Amino acid sequence: MGEERPRSSVPALPWMRSPVDVSLSNECSLDLVPCLDPRLKGALQNMGISSLFPIQVAVWQETIGPGAFERDICVNSPTGSGKTLAYALPIVQVLSTRAVRCLRALVVLPTRDLALQVKEVFDAIAPPVGLSVGLAVGQSSIADEIADLIKRPKLQAGICYDPEDPSPELQSAVDILVATPGRLVDHINSTHGFTLEHLCYLVVDETDRLLRESYQSWLPKVLQTTNSNNEGLLNSKSSLYSAFGSMKTIRRCGIERGFKGKSYPRLAKMVLSATLTQDPSKLSQLDLHHPLFLSTGRRRYRFPEKLESYKLICQSELKPIYLVALLQNLGGEKCIVFTSSVESTHRLCTLLNFFTDLPLKIKEYSGLQRQSVRSKTLKAFREGDVQVLVSSDAMTRGMDVEGVRNVINYEIPLYIKTYIHRAGRTARAGQTGRCFTLLRKDEVKRFKKMLQKADNNSCPVYSLPASSVESLRSSYTSALEKLKEAVESETSRKRKLGSKAP
Repeated sequence: MGEERPRSSVPALPWMRSPVDVSLSNECSLDLVPCLDPRLKGALQNMGISSLFPIQVAVWQETIGPGAFERDICVNSPTGSGKTLAYALPIVQVLSTRAVRCLRALVVLPTRDLALQVKEVFDAIAPPVGLSVGLAVGQSSIADEIADLIKRPKLQAGICYDPEDPSPELQSAVDILVATPGRLVDHINSTHGFTLEHLCYLVVDETDRLLRESYQSWLPKVLQTTNSNNEGLLNSKSSLYSAFGSMKTIRRCGIERGFKGKSYPRLAKMVLSATLTQDPSKLSQLDLHHPLFLSTGRRRYRFPEKLESYKLICQSELKPIYLVALLQNLGGEKCIVFTSSVESTHRLCTLLNFFTDLPLKIKEYSGLQRQSVRSKTLKAFREGDVQVLVSSDAMTRGMDVEGVRNVINYEIPLYIKTYIHRAGRTARAGQTGRCFTLLRKDEVKRFKKMLQKADNNSCPVYSLPASSVESLRSSYTSALEKLKEAVESETSRKRKLGSKAP
């Protein structure tokens, strides 16, 4: 009764049955990328990028190249494979020729941290071609966001304005908006001058999470407020063919099943995830137009190419000792430790900091913290001032921190999707990385079964010297006592604050 039914290996939707395998492509030097704006090439080189990854090349040829945004793009590609730049680059390239500023591209992400990270990518490549990028995530007040997003006409001296007349037309101050769903809906509902009627491109990043959680029904609102018509996106696509030489695209032949009578859309959509859902009812919400499915191989779940996975078998009551011994063994390499809840994150981080044998800077990162605290912690981690980050699953999706050599699952994830997103914080962009999972003996069988869903049977046991575990026992006893005192102190403080509340 409790057993999972085996998932069919054949995707339910016809267009998902024959994905374009981007793993067969090679990286492409920037000098060889057809039609790439020289200003964008310079911006990429300033970012330290000299070539495009296979997924970026595949999306480029289906948007700027022969594909010319003729079909909506769905990408299922491992974490760290370069999905953000895959959609940011073609969007910026196309919009660089626009003469009038209005909101033409919208990128939606499930969390503030992800949105901030994606905006950094756009900020690096959009300004060099004269484009402005906005952010709507609720990090600042809505009034401050409105001031950044909406351009108000300057009132000219000497001209009388009738207060009963409609106010002069407001204009967008940005060409591209990166947003979280909740704050996006706030602007759609209440911000005067905010409109999606000129929107040409909609990117849904971390699609499975955005479709799983309703977020104030953001998607229907966006699709309803977008002014659809039958205009094509690029009228000059035929002039590009000769420039692309051997580059090919996957075009529709005749009418695909389920799309009869569907007009060519004005709004082009790109949906991306490392674990793209195959649920037809969820995907139907996107109202995709002849979607083209780009994937890395035929397996639904894939790990980064250079990831090494290990399991560490430990006694349940001594689990923190095994973690400390492992951290010592890793010699101060940048590392993320994942727990299953924000409460576990807080307690584990507090406990680790009580170990005198662990001369590492350790910080927590979870949804319980204020955005400003998380941003400060993440900055310190990126810069190397913090070596170990103890995190809830707030970090699992999309977050890109350079130089993370190790990921440790302190608590086994419930689902293979979660494991993939956690493990994907390392071995990014072709680098090597390791993922360790701490397991009790009774969890080994379930863990093995979970990894088999990704056809990954290569997860050897990682052994720690018995002496390194034994030597930590006294420190552990002392740390536990200090943790108990800290928890009691926090509980008492919360009670006092609660009693003062009206």
